[in-house]
Amino acid sequence: MEELAPLEHILGVTFKKKGILFQSLIHRSYLNENPECQYPHNERLEFLGDAILEFVVTEHIYLNCTEDEGMMTNWRASIVNTRALARVAHILHLGEYIKLSKGESKDPSMKAREYILADAVEAVIGAIFLDQGSKKVKLFIEQFIIPPLKDIIAKKSYIDPKTKFQELSQEHLGVTPSYKVMEESGPDHDKHFVVGAYINADLIAEGRGGSKQEAQVDAATQALRVKGWK
Repeated sequence: MEELAPLEHILGVTFKKKGILFQSLIHRSYLNENPECQYPHNERLEFLGDAILEFVVTEHIYLNCTEDEGMMTNWRASIVNTRALARVAHILHLGEYIKLSKGESKDPSMKAREYILADAVEAVIGAIFLDQGSKKVKLFIEQFIIPPLKDIIAKKSYIDPKTKFQELSQEHLGVTPSYKVMEESGPDHDKHFVVGAYINADLIAEGRGGSKQEAQVDAATQALRVKGWK
């Protein structure tokens, strides 16, 4: 487990049981090619870490903010979503330590990679809790997960692109935008969608994603850039 010492330094945690940190970094696919591995995959730790993360972030927002439930929910979602947690994983260099199958490690899909990284962050949180207790895991979350919240609130970037595009379209043009699937490809387990964002009959921008919702969000993001609406 000596290879995990640099990661422990980055995390600011010296594990009593090194194996639990190792387990938090094992993707299910790794075990398919390495059946001799003595540790299970990280999904149980991820389940635990997800619950702990939501609780700590919720408590922080509740104690430090006075907005209504809907606003607080948006703020929480802005720092615990897949993309935000994947960014944390990059800061922690988790990608260098996650155990994947050869096939999974070669997957070019950015979205698949984001999910793996985000899940690993939650699994590490679960591991810290079990090995170090609630105080240490709370400190970890306050150090690595919560700091972007202040900037997110100030810039109102917690508002999702579809909502922002709709609000600004109504404000500037008095029109509610619409979305249309322009292309759908791939097998059921790996779909790819191209969606157009429209104002009236005019195509403003196209978006891509692994689901219609993802493609709509991407289309709205691109449309905001095309229109120059901040």
